[in-house]
Amino acid sequence: MLGGTRSYIIFNYLKYILINIFIFLGLIWFSQILRILELQHSITTQLLDVIQTTFLVLPSFISPLLPFLLLLASFFLNYKFNSSNEIVILKQYFSLKDNIFLFIIILFGIFIFYFVNKEILSVNLYHKYKLKELEIRNNLKLGVPSVNEFHIENEVSIFFKKQIENRFYDVEAIIFEDGQFIKSNEASIEIEKKNYNIIFNKGERVILNEIEKSKTSFDKFIYSIENKEIEMLMLDREHFNTYQLLNNDDKEFYYQGHNRLYKYFLVLCVIFISLRIFFIYANKKSVFKNYALLFFGMLIIEVINSYLIFLLNNNQNFNIYFYYLINFLILSLFSYFVLTLNDNN
Repeated sequence: MLGGTRSYIIFNYLKYILINIFIFLGLIWFSQILRILELQHSITTQLLDVIQTTFLVLPSFISPLLPFLLLLASFFLNYKFNSSNEIVILKQYFSLKDNIFLFIIILFGIFIFYFVNKEILSVNLYHKYKLKELEIRNNLKLGVPSVNEFHIENEVSIFFKKQIENRFYDVEAIIFEDGQFIKSNEASIEIEKKNYNIIFNKGERVILNEIEKSKTSFDKFIYSIENKEIEMLMLDREHFNTYQLLNNDDKEFYYQGHNRLYKYFLVLCVIFISLRIFFIYANKKSVFKNYALLFFGMLIIEVINSYLIFLLNNNQNFNIYFYYLINFLILSLFSYFVLTLNDNN
C-alpha cells in the first residue's frame, strides 16, 4: 500500500511541475517571439526561423523560475489532497519520517535535472540562440525579400527567380550609387563586422556613370554596405556555466557564479519544504492564505538576493561572506516558518 502511495505522490508532484513549466515557458516563448519581431514584422518569411530560434532560449528560463514552479506544484498537490480529503488518510497512515526514500528520490531527481539544465543544456543552447537571434534581427533590419524582389533603400535592388534560405538564383541587380547593373547565377548576403556583404557569383557587371563605362565578367563580386545599426554578439553570464563564472576575471560574472551556487541551495531548500507543504491540512480559506504567504515569502527571498548581488557589484564594504550569511539566514527563517505551519490554522 505504502509503495503505491509513494508512487502516487511522486507522479502527481512531477505532473504539476511539468504543467507549470509548460505553461510558463509557453508564455515566455510567445513573448520572446514578439520581442525579436519587435511587433512590426509579425508576418514575414522569417517567422518560422524566429519561432524555431526562440525555442533554443527556453531552457535558460527554467532555472530562475524553478523555485517558484516547485512551490506552485506543491500548492496544487496539497490542494488536491485537501479537496478530496485524501490528506486525512495520508496523515494517518503515511509518515514522511518513515519514508525517507521518497524524499531522496524527489530530491535527487529534481536536483540532477536542475544541474544538467543549468550547466550543460542552457549554456549550449543559449549560445546558439544568441547567434541565430542576431542573424534574424540584422536580417530584419536589412529587409525581407518579397515577390522575387529585394530592395535595400537607396542602395541596391535585387530581382531573382528563386530563393532557397538566404541564397538567390538567376539574379539581376541594380546598384544605384555607382550606376552598376549586375546579372549573376546566384547571390547571397552575409554580415561581417559592421557591413552587409552582397556576394554575386559567376556573372557580368555593367558600369554606366560619368567616370566609367565598362562591361566585365566575374567569378565572384562583393558589394559591401556599411550599417552602424548591425548588432554584434556580446557574451553575457548565460554563456557560461558556474565553474567558468567563478573563474572569470570580470567581477560581475564572478559574483554571478556565487549567485548560482546559492541558487543550488535554494532549490534544495524548496524541495525540502515542498514535502512539508504536501501534508498541510487546512480549510479552504486558511490554505489559500498559506499559499499566498509562502509565495510572497519566496518572492521576498529572490528580491533580497538580487539586492545583495547589486551590493556586491557596487559597494566595496559588502563582500561575499556577508552575501552568503544574509541569504542563508533569511532562507533558514523561511524554512523554519514553513516547517512550523500548523494544520487547520
